[in-house]
Amino acid sequence: MSKKDKIQEEALISEQENIKDIQNQEFKEEIKIEEPSIEELLQAEKDKFLRLFAEFENYKKRTTKERFELYKTASQELMTSLLPIVDDFERALSHIVDSPETEELRKGVSLIHQKFYNTLEQKGLNKIEVKSGDNFDAELHEAITQIPSPTPDLKGKVIDCLENGYKLGDKIIRYPKVVIGQ
Repeated sequence: MSKKDKIQEEALISEQENIKDIQNQEFKEEIKIEEPSIEELLQAEKDKFLRLFAEFENYKKRTTKERFELYKTASQELMTSLLPIVDDFERALSHIVDSPETEELRKGVSLIHQKFYNTLEQKGLNKIEVKSGDNFDAELHEAITQIPSPTPDLKGKVIDCLENGYKLGDKIIRYPKVVIGQ
């Protein structure tokens, strides 16, 4: 290639670059590209940071609450398995005949029952009190059967409690089984 050809080629390339620059400038003017300012970029990053921080704080609160709930009800399975023993003690106490010969046996069983129940209460177990004549609440009671009510004022109310219900903290772990009047 001669020097003349090289000069012509360089001139052609330079002219093409100038045309591209002019086209780019015209294109930018048509679109009017506005680059964000530093303040806008900082504000956007600050917003992202604040959202992330708030999300993390919510995560910490949620996990703390879940951990606390788990701790409160961690013994639920154990308590549920011990409830039949409490029921057996109550049945035994109700069937021991009140007589001078069985008085010591009754006292012994009663002491063991009370000690066992007090230990369960210390761990958060509470009996759900149900009396004859209480209003039936489907969210609190489990209806086993309905019988004709002995009096009209007992319609739709608890007539008898067949099995006591219990709460562990605020959570019901066994619903009281009741008979209701119809």
